[in-house]
Parts: sequence; structure tokens; C-alpha cells
Amino acid sequence: MNLDALRQRIDRIDEKLVRLLDERAQLAQQIGVEKRKQGLPVVDAAREDAVLRRVRNLTRGPLSRAALAGIYRGIVAACARIQREQ
Repeated sequence: MNLDALRQRIDRIDEKLVRLLDERAQLAQQIGVEKRKQGLPVVDAAREDAVLRRVRNLTRGPLSRAALAGIYRGIVAACARIQREQ
């Protein structure tokens, strides 16, 4: 496969990733609403740790577990910001 074709595949994957991240953020908004109804704090450290552990175990490479955890820390933080801003 040539360079242009590989880049086109990456572009298509990026489009899918953005759609999935938007969907995840929408669910985080709904979770924020439920947390407020129940009087719960936005940040749940135990849940965040569980999410990070789970995704670290999902990777089969070439991304390292540490790299994937770093990406997900950013995703979790962005979703928490969305919940706080509601």
C-alpha cells in the first residue's frame, strides 16, 4: 500500500474515532445529569482507575499500555470538564 492510501485509511479511522469520542462525551453528559440528581460528585476516582485499568488491558499493541492510559486520562478529564460545565 502506498503512502497516500495509508494516510487515507488513517483519515477514515480518525473520522470514526471522533464520532465515537463525541458519543462518549454525550453519554458523559447524561451521567453528569444523573450524578447531580443523586447528589454525587463529578469525579469518581475509583471509576476512573477502573476505566484506565480496563483500557490498558485491551491493547494488543503496538500502543503501549502506558501510552493508551495517557490518551484515556485526557479523554476522562475532558468528559469530567463537560460534566462540571453543565
